[in-house]
Amino acid sequence: MTKKVETTETGWNFDNSYARLPKSFFSSLNLDPVHSPELVIFNSSLATSLALNAEALQKNDGVEVLAGNQVPESGLPLAQAYAGHQFGHFTMLGDGRALLLGEQITPQGERMDIQLKGSGRTPYSRGGDGRAALGPMLREHIISEAMHALGIPTTRSLAVVSTGEAVIRETNLPGAILTRVAVSHLRVGTFQYAAGLGNVEDLKALADYTLQRHFPDVDTTENRYLSLLQEVIKRQAALLAKWQLVGFIHGVMNTDNMAISGETIDYGPCAFMNTYDPATVFSSIDTQGRYAYGNQPYMAIWNLARFAETLLPLLHDEQEQAVKLAEQAISDFQELHIHHWHKGMRNKLGLFNEEKEDEALIKDLLSLMQKHQADYTNTFRALTFDQLEETALSGTEEFNQWHEQWQERRGRQQESNEDSQQLMRNSNPAVIPRNHRVEEALEAAVEQGDYSVMERLLAVLLRPYAHSPEQEEYAKPPEPSNQPYRTFCGT
Repeated sequence: MTKKVETTETGWNFDNSYARLPKSFFSSLNLDPVHSPELVIFNSSLATSLALNAEALQKNDGVEVLAGNQVPESGLPLAQAYAGHQFGHFTMLGDGRALLLGEQITPQGERMDIQLKGSGRTPYSRGGDGRAALGPMLREHIISEAMHALGIPTTRSLAVVSTGEAVIRETNLPGAILTRVAVSHLRVGTFQYAAGLGNVEDLKALADYTLQRHFPDVDTTENRYLSLLQEVIKRQAALLAKWQLVGFIHGVMNTDNMAISGETIDYGPCAFMNTYDPATVFSSIDTQGRYAYGNQPYMAIWNLARFAETLLPLLHDEQEQAVKLAEQAISDFQELHIHHWHKGMRNKLGLFNEEKEDEALIKDLLSLMQKHQADYTNTFRALTFDQLEETALSGTEEFNQWHEQWQERRGRQQESNEDSQQLMRNSNPAVIPRNHRVEEALEAAVEQGDYSVMERLLAVLLRPYAHSPEQEEYAKPPEPSNQPYRTFCGT
């Protein structure tokens, strides 16, 4: 039986709107308690923004909720059902190791999902144990909070709690539960699940719920479901541009990992690119490069096409006309994405206005970076502070010519060089979650119980545009290696 706890002190203020959808979209759950939970890391600033009492949540009763041993009195634990194309293959899925505690309503009226990841079995576990290991949960905490600091829409981590129980994978690993905060956990896969059921009324209920929750101000007078499709496309185009601009590689862009809200979700085999190469892949299971850095915008289009397919019965009574409307909407993605990406690239180069030749200027720089195996983040950082000798491009005639063209381009705008440099400082991070630094932090935490390495890393990642002296060490790329870096899906 689920044990509920009074919430006056901690500040939990749940509603459960998702539970008011048709029953086919979720399964109600009882808790699967763990024996000896211990708070590993807690996000006080996020707690405060959610109108939670950070101090109270770090006490015993608060940790019991974060560990999935108790539910706030207004909570209603459930697992969400969804489907997804995983590397192109369709599968019926669901929250196999997560539960939604409820939706925290802040004093400003914001609604945020509070989900426990690694909380135990659900009806969608498909034979799994429903648990999670400490390393991957800490990894999600680090990367998601770094992404937030970079200004990229993302789910966030409120806390990680160790369970005191082993998780059996290839070896015994320490178990953990992450508290994930999201604008919602609605996915393209949620709509695929609804479409797969073949019940148009349930699909319509989901679409109406999504419009009300995420797009309440959108004009839906003409064709509300076409408006839904168009708004999701806009958000994904902007999100993918932000990913590309910081060299982020999601690693597993399956349709169940594309959030309708436009947030980045699921930090399994993700990583950040060091040397610039559009073909960069880190995921151990992406052997064909389906989700390589340069392919991400195209895979977003593919995923959005699957989303559009689910909406066809709602777009128009005639199938042919519905398909035409969907195709027209999807065709807007590329132009929207390129607009956001070019704008972001101009910012990274200190350009306030737009000129026709900018596209070639950007393309030529990236070509030089790829040719000379230059570090992506540090090249822009060097340009920002005119420290060209620190790049792999330094001294080459091609780069000298490019640099001269860039300086001439900056000189044609009315803003000063000081304004231009400030724009670049605000657009080019000093640090990203370098893969070797993340691994270093995780190894210290998991193998030695030493969380100080992770805490120091987080301290610099949470101020990526500070360009402070203490960030210098964390800006260095890893030493060259014959073994490519590989990431793995969370365990």
